[in-house]
Amino acid sequence: MIKTSIRFFDDIPVRAVWNDAQNKWYFSVLDIIAAIRGEPSYEKNRNYWKYLKAKLRRENSQLVSATTQLKLTAKDGKRYLSDALDADGILLLAAEFPAKVGAKFIAWFTRADDTVDGKSKQKAYALFESTLPDAIEAGTVKGLQQIHSYLFGGLYDFAGQIRTVNIAKGGFAFAPAMYLQDTLKSIEKMPERTFEEIVDKYIEMNVAHPFREGNGRSTRIWLDMMLKKNLSVCVDWSMIDKREYLNAMKRSVADGTDIKNLLKTALTDKIADREVFMKGIDYSYYYEQED
Repeated sequence: MIKTSIRFFDDIPVRAVWNDAQNKWYFSVLDIIAAIRGEPSYEKNRNYWKYLKAKLRRENSQLVSATTQLKLTAKDGKRYLSDALDADGILLLAAEFPAKVGAKFIAWFTRADDTVDGKSKQKAYALFESTLPDAIEAGTVKGLQQIHSYLFGGLYDFAGQIRTVNIAKGGFAFAPAMYLQDTLKSIEKMPERTFEEIVDKYIEMNVAHPFREGNGRSTRIWLDMMLKKNLSVCVDWSMIDKREYLNAMKRSVADGTDIKNLLKTALTDKIADREVFMKGIDYSYYYEQED
């Protein structure tokens, strides 16, 4: 089974694939160049890499010889052989750019996996091989607490614990702490027989926001568990644009139509597919990144 990952630098996706033979991640060279240059054009980035690769060859740089070709999934869903470098090679590549643009990328690249989000994301990846999903009762408050505890245990001292303080975001106040336990009991009793009912339950849990941090990442996994259990489908989150999702979730407080339409177009029956799961985690964590 192939391990893949997508990291996001300034909203630009950087694809990665796990190389079993080398026991490490390799990253798309063209994606790195796009991220550092802030250039969305594939053709321009490919031409830039041709120029830079020729220059490095003339200089007898080891960077070119360190480049390998691995199959990466493109936008059309197909896999193509693409130039890739490991983490050390990526740092050498970034150093070929002017310090002003290269330094920002290097700081992000070397720090990304050492943050709370980075460490939590690694735990989320491990869910695919763990027995936890089978042990969780989908759609329950306890199940959601187990997910949150798994993702953030050892990172937050309140991992898995229902909040006892009031919180707000962007001027919107989530469910008052003094009524939260009763609110959660009511949400737990909501039906899950249809797609619409499941998403209604998901929306209400988002409004409740039971944890001090990490609600979105936990409830998206919770949603997928309900969909898998009841309808044998899940969401391919890589098909949902970040801003469209966030805006639809804001509107869902008053009207859930937009988020239901958005999620429905991204449903897949590949509920046991590793790549769908891994990309789902990547995008879920990307949604939480500040713009």
